[in-house]
Order: sequence, then C-alpha cells, then structure tokens
Amino acid sequence: MQLTDRLLLINLYLTQGLTLLVGTVWILLQGRNPLELLVLPESPTFLYWGLGLAVVMFLIDFLMTLWGREEDMDDGGINALLFRNRPIWHIFAIAAIVSICEELLFRGALQYHLGLYWTSILFAVIHIRYLRHWLPTAWVFASSYGLGWIYLQSGTLWAPIVCHFLIDFISGIMIKRREQKEQ
Repeated sequence: MQLTDRLLLINLYLTQGLTLLVGTVWILLQGRNPLELLVLPESPTFLYWGLGLAVVMFLIDFLMTLWGREEDMDDGGINALLFRNRPIWHIFAIAAIVSICEELLFRGALQYHLGLYWTSILFAVIHIRYLRHWLPTAWVFASSYGLGWIYLQSGTLWAPIVCHFLIDFISGIMIKRREQKEQ
C-alpha cells in the first residue's frame, strides 16, 4: 500500500490522539493531574529555555547538514510528504498538536516514571523513520535528552513544548519552501 497524503494525515492525527490518551491516562495512574502540567507559568523564563534550546538545535542541525551526507539524514521522504503541500496554518496546527501531545507523554508521563535517559531512548525508537541511519537516530535521542533537560531546569512542561513546536514549525516551513523551489 502506498502512503497517500490523506493516509499520512489520518495516521498523524490518530497517533497523536493515541499519544495524548496514553499520556493522560499514564499521568492519572501516577496520581497526578495532567491539566496541572499544562498550566502556563507566571514567569516567561520557560520561553527562554524553549527558544534557547531550539536555536542550539537548529545550529547543530545546520552543521550536520553542512558536513554530513544527505542520505545520512534521510527520513524516507515522510517530512517532505507531510509538509510540502500544507498551508502555513496547517503546519502551525500540526506542530502545535504534535508538540503538546508528545511532550505530555514523553516529558510529562514517561520521564516522571522512567527518567531522562530511558525516555530519550523510547523517543528515538518511536521516530522509527530515522532508525535506518545512526546519525538521525542519535540526533533524535540528543534532542529528546535536551527537551527533558530543559523540562527539569525550567520546572514546566511548556519549555519543551515551545522548543518542540518551534523545531517542527520552522522545519515544516523550510521543507515546504524547499519543495516549492524544486518543483
């Protein structure tokens, strides 16, 4: 079966819904309130953590692109298929949904239970499209570790959510622009 645009979107939204459900249930089973994790902090310092890590991650990604081989960073074309024909508002929505759902599960539920290292291992494993190459797998692990670290440092889930959102949104726009130039 060939992956169509419609099937890709259905898969994306179903997996994010499942991620949100599993994360919420896991947090509830831990005796915690998932809504409390999503309360916006009074201080804007979480924005500095999220933005700061996003800048560092973009710089490292840029250097890997500059010095690495294109095939080493291959995700099988999934990101291009996902973002190339989307309007900006839809890229924004995808980035927001993914960042909130995944951070609630991975930082909010799993990191609380498994710790930073094992959560980052799981985060890398679920990004299965990168597992064919060691460099993107290592990069996803390191990114997850960074997201978990800023969660611990900032004390709020909003720091990794902001970082994850910025990475996905800006990357989505860059992919869209690159794909439009190549057409």
